[in-house]
Amino acid sequence: MLIREVLSEAKKQLATVNGDEHIARILLMDILQIESYQLWADLDTEMSDSDYQTFTAMLNRFVVNHEPVQYIVGFEYFCGRNLIVNEDVLIPRPETEELVYKVLETIDDYFEDYQALDVVDVGTGSGAIAVSVAAEEPRVHMWASDISEAAVAVAKRNAAEFAPGVEFLLGDMTTPFIEAGLKFDILLSNPPYIPDEETVDSLVKENEPHVALFGGNDGLRFYKQILSTASSLLKERSVLAFEIGFDQAERLVAVASEHFPDAIIRVLKDINGKDRMLFVYNNIELIGDADADA
Repeated sequence: MLIREVLSEAKKQLATVNGDEHIARILLMDILQIESYQLWADLDTEMSDSDYQTFTAMLNRFVVNHEPVQYIVGFEYFCGRNLIVNEDVLIPRPETEELVYKVLETIDDYFEDYQALDVVDVGTGSGAIAVSVAAEEPRVHMWASDISEAAVAVAKRNAAEFAPGVEFLLGDMTTPFIEAGLKFDILLSNPPYIPDEETVDSLVKENEPHVALFGGNDGLRFYKQILSTASSLLKERSVLAFEIGFDQAERLVAVASEHFPDAIIRVLKDINGKDRMLFVYNNIELIGDADADA
């Protein structure tokens, strides 16, 4: 069967579950080990029986078993890297890439003269944030934690591939770092922030770990936990940076102000104009303030 025919057949199957045809393309590129431009160039190429059988089995995992395509192929593209993901970790989202890039900008703007920086990623999951920041900024000495041993195992595999210097601790949020007596220039986190009773897409709810999704009745449980303990982890001149739910900004500014009354607190919008990042600047004078909303 020609690749063109395989895609056409797959498109019809995907339509039965409202799946986009790009899923078929992702599966084919993974099986054939080619890039997207090669796939388009090879549409009239005959697909081997073995590759077709593999494709059919993988497509059925999505259509019939309702598995995320990222778990099927075993990776997600994030900040220019294919990061390993499986059912033990949350699939990294594009919105989180914006947090990574903003953190790297913050390092350039406010830590330019530092020879080295101590940074921590609390609740690291797949290690997407920790690995990406550490891989892009060689001055960073990165630490990361997660309460899930299985998640830490995945994060370590990603770090081994892209940022071998990342150090991991197993434990609940900030607890292992407090116990170790560590201090940081920057604290990062994308904690679980979906309210427990909020309706979630079935593909997400049925597959991704709930411990990485839900953040208590109001979705703020883990922010409160981190912010209430963060002062003992931070150096005098420091930054906290969070990804947040689009409707949580006002409430989180109030929580952050309670624990960091003298800090500058800013809410930053994502590319879609939604409030998606919260930054807390301790003893740092901001350069301009064009992105400020709070």
